[in-house]
Amino acid sequence: MDQALWITWYDLPEQGRDAHLSWLHEKYMPRLIKRPGILWAAHYASEAEQVHTAKQKQRRHPPPGTVPSGHGYILLAGGTSVHAFADPTPKQLEADLPETDRRMIAQRMDATSNVMIEYARIEGPEAGSRKAGSAPGPCIQLGSYLFDGDEDDLLAWYTQWRLPSMTTMPGCIAVRKLVSIAGWAKHAIVHEFTSVAARNENFVNSEARNHPERAKWSEKVTGQVVHAPGSPNVAHQLASVIAKA
Repeated sequence: MDQALWITWYDLPEQGRDAHLSWLHEKYMPRLIKRPGILWAAHYASEAEQVHTAKQKQRRHPPPGTVPSGHGYILLAGGTSVHAFADPTPKQLEADLPETDRRMIAQRMDATSNVMIEYARIEGPEAGSRKAGSAPGPCIQLGSYLFDGDEDDLLAWYTQWRLPSMTTMPGCIAVRKLVSIAGWAKHAIVHEFTSVAARNENFVNSEARNHPERAKWSEKVTGQVVHAPGSPNVAHQLASVIAKA
């Protein structure tokens, strides 16, 4: 049911951060899921020290100033369809908030957002750890990007290799491939894990260890990706709320 996602990346100043997080988790998110079509909201903090392969560390990004650079926090909301985030749009929704809430939103630094729709999903071995219809898992790896190669190859790689490979990945709950309706990034991929440690141990170097014959294809595809700042973000969940049925 939650095929549409509204994703917001941003940073927060150190001063007032605790008050902002309390407001977000205790007031803003519970009110957000009362809106028609919104099923859940989840808030994540990016890991300060992120574990990636050597190739991932060489990822490309747009020129400075092209895209807002905030990525310390990630707020996700899941909806039944894109219409949940189209009437009102995210900007319209935030502009119509009470003044006290608008002041809190204004504390975000270098914020950017996307409204996206899911076109593929797989479940991993740990899918049973998350109830159907609930928010994503305790850890996510969220890639958001443009692709400057042949998108036929990108489609084939996800469908024929990356997504199927995650169905047996220890620690994996699910993976969702998204495409953009509004926002800078055209593509996104959300990996859900039971923990950051499970992701680091099982996923990071799994291809080199277990499927070296696939590495060349993966390097070709990922080498044509232009990541948003901070992408792929590895983050742990701070809070989540689920709408009542």
